[in-house]
Amino acid sequence: MDYNIRKVQYTDAKDIIAIFNYYIEHSFAAYPEKRLDEKMFFMFREVVKEYPFYVIEAKNSQVIGFGFLHRYNPFETFNRVAEVSYFIHPDHTGKGLGTVLLNKLIEDAKKMHIETLLAHMSSKNEMSIAFHKKNQFRECGRFIKIGKKKEADFDVVWMQRFI
Repeated sequence: MDYNIRKVQYTDAKDIIAIFNYYIEHSFAAYPEKRLDEKMFFMFREVVKEYPFYVIEAKNSQVIGFGFLHRYNPFETFNRVAEVSYFIHPDHTGKGLGTVLLNKLIEDAKKMHIETLLAHMSSKNEMSIAFHKKNQFRECGRFIKIGKKKEADFDVVWMQRFI
């Protein structure tokens, strides 16, 4: 598959939120219960600030995924750790794009002197847990039954990878 990873632009807002809304409506991969509008894109931008934020574009310039790093904690004592988040358009999962995007984020994290990546996901998101395990993340914590979506309780699983 031909694709390009590039820095996010404001014109990507609609596509990014469409991907995120798919996961809101059809899975436990995104925590909200209801669809969000493009204001969420600006929240992502605010959370990311000086950290990398990318989209994956298909050959036809369609945005087929996005991902970013962000601070785990605002205190400088945690400068060597970052959280990672990514979502791939459902028509393009299982093609290795998540791994390509993760590797790009790891490359940037190393340049930023980040030594540890954290990811958290719903315990009902078995595909994400498997993806992270395959990519050398290990479960390091779990908050039991703290989320409820679609009338189903779920844990929040934290995973960690040293880079």
